[in-house]
Amino acid sequence: MGIETKERAIAGTLPGDAVRQILWRYNERYDLQMVVQSARGVARGVVAHLVAEGQRRNHEWNDRKNEMLEAFDAAGLTTLYMEPEEGGFLAGPKNLALGLVCFELAWVDGGAATCSMASNLALSPIHERGTPEQRQEYMSRCVPPQPGEDRPVWRGAFALTEPLPYVGVDTGVVSGRVSVAEWPENGEPLLKVEKRGRFITNMDFASFVTAAVDSCDERIKGSCMVILEKGDPGIFDRGAPTMKMVHQLSSTRDPIFSLTVPASRIVGGYTVKDGVIVPNFNHSEVIEAVFRRTRVPIGLMSAAKLLSAIEPIIRYQRSRFRGGAAGAPGSPRHELGLQQKDDAIQRLASVWAAGEAAASLGFAALRLLDEFDPVEREKDEELVRQGVEGARARMKLFKSLEKDALEAVSMDPADPRSAELNANPLIRFLLLEAQANILCPACKLWNTGHTAVMMREAVTLMGGYGITEDCPGFLFHKWTDAQLEATYEGPEAVQRRQMSLTLVNPLFLAQMRAWANELRALAASNPEVGAATLAAGIDLWLWTVAWLQSHNDAEGKPLYHGQRHGVVFPLSDALCWLLASRYQILDALELAAKGPESPLLAEGLEGMVNLFNDLAAMQAGRAAGEVGRICAELVCGFQREEGEDEEFAALRRKLDRGLAGMHLAQDRVALALTKIVIPEIPDYPV
Repeated sequence: MGIETKERAIAGTLPGDAVRQILWRYNERYDLQMVVQSARGVARGVVAHLVAEGQRRNHEWNDRKNEMLEAFDAAGLTTLYMEPEEGGFLAGPKNLALGLVCFELAWVDGGAATCSMASNLALSPIHERGTPEQRQEYMSRCVPPQPGEDRPVWRGAFALTEPLPYVGVDTGVVSGRVSVAEWPENGEPLLKVEKRGRFITNMDFASFVTAAVDSCDERIKGSCMVILEKGDPGIFDRGAPTMKMVHQLSSTRDPIFSLTVPASRIVGGYTVKDGVIVPNFNHSEVIEAVFRRTRVPIGLMSAAKLLSAIEPIIRYQRSRFRGGAAGAPGSPRHELGLQQKDDAIQRLASVWAAGEAAASLGFAALRLLDEFDPVEREKDEELVRQGVEGARARMKLFKSLEKDALEAVSMDPADPRSAELNANPLIRFLLLEAQANILCPACKLWNTGHTAVMMREAVTLMGGYGITEDCPGFLFHKWTDAQLEATYEGPEAVQRRQMSLTLVNPLFLAQMRAWANELRALAASNPEVGAATLAAGIDLWLWTVAWLQSHNDAEGKPLYHGQRHGVVFPLSDALCWLLASRYQILDALELAAKGPESPLLAEGLEGMVNLFNDLAAMQAGRAAGEVGRICAELVCGFQREEGEDEEFAALRRKLDRGLAGMHLAQDRVALALTKIVIPEIPDYPV
């Protein structure tokens, strides 16, 4: 295989919890470690048995599937989203915690993960933009009853999408309607809500629904989100089951609502101005806050699928020829099977590298959100203190702070001025928001898109077994589920659209330049992780962004324009590759730095570090190659004459030279795949 002859430690096992806790930065969070174990118990117990018993063969919700909800309650997963005063047990931001649960459930079944997340999605509008009274009431209702309590646990559904042909067209277009049904003198208005949903998860058992509606009454201004309860006067029709080909362990229906509710159900409250009800938040403002946080766990579902495929594929490859006359026990054919061939193990190495990159990007985004959430609230408090009201005033203030924020990015952290700038909550907000506006859609776009492609690769590595119902690891189910997850909370075009609008933010571009410099510094001390290769990719991407912004096409029209999707969408795709690889490199270095502190990793750490370094180097090379291709198509494709930009050609040559050693790293990962010891029996039924 062209493997280097120098003696080198090789990983002896697949990475376990001790490794994952360091990679994803929860090695010092005992509470999160216990959450992971609880979720894993449900996933590889109740959920795995439901899949193995064929519960994915029907669309209807039933008593057996309902056992999954009871298992979520018993394991504490239902209360994970709530604050202690609301009946939960984790205080503070919970993005990482929720992502870890989603990852564990999706390791076995994507529908189960979606079912767990859907109630949280229903609560998210209330959690992010609801009044204190709304938050306390609905969050506490969704906590399972404690010993001595006699009450039902409430579960929610989130109704944004509309019936065909409108479904998925534009989240800014809402066909649900709200009007004033009755407005007693000196009393609270009653609202008439008409809403038809499509693909609404949890509708079989939802006690309440948070629904997006638009005003059809001059006495109500604009759009809003409103809370509907199953006991409200009118029609609460759960609708027909959606005939899904995937995710059958989640309940999905097309409901119909025609209900009368008090105006106090408007999420975030309202004011009355000149006889008009004015919601404090329109529906777009609510879902912007919601989707920023809930899109990332969906991306992690795809990462879990890929990583869960590694062990079943190794097991299949090694046992492929056992039982035949030509491979006696102890022979290479018996012990290695298909792993005697380069193709089988090198393709599996590529699947593994992509899975690790997807997980790194997803968990990095969640950690960023955990950091961002309290800063966002500090920002709101600071704006109140300064008396800044209205979108225009806020925009003006933030524009005035942009220069200081750019200075903060470029400064040495040891400079006293850096500490002063970063102590300003508004500057911290601007810097973190610039990252969050990219990382969240990037995770959703790249993870559900590219990893769906790689899941097909994983299935093909199982041969004909891959497309059978009893395929080990449920790989065929995971591959087909991935097609649906790519459309959840906005299909790929929605994510690319958001990225294309925010990636040119000067604060984000400044941080990209800083990250390129960081990678070059890392390459000097850690040349084995592909940092120099990725830095060259970032340089080429930044140059391409600037070139597209400053050039026109043959008709004189700007090349970089929000509506020019053939330009800005590929550029967004290229950025995703860079981000995923960057966080994978940082995770590999974190393992090398913190691994020696773990007594559980005393044996075999060097081989594990080598493995993750090689996986990172592989993916950095792949990312740089994709970025080079996309940027060359854009720059060279719009040039009128060959050789118009020598600077681009020089950057491209530098990137290509940086690919040196990438396939050597892939060979080393492939060799490790033949040496790794796996359990004799899988840990959940197949």
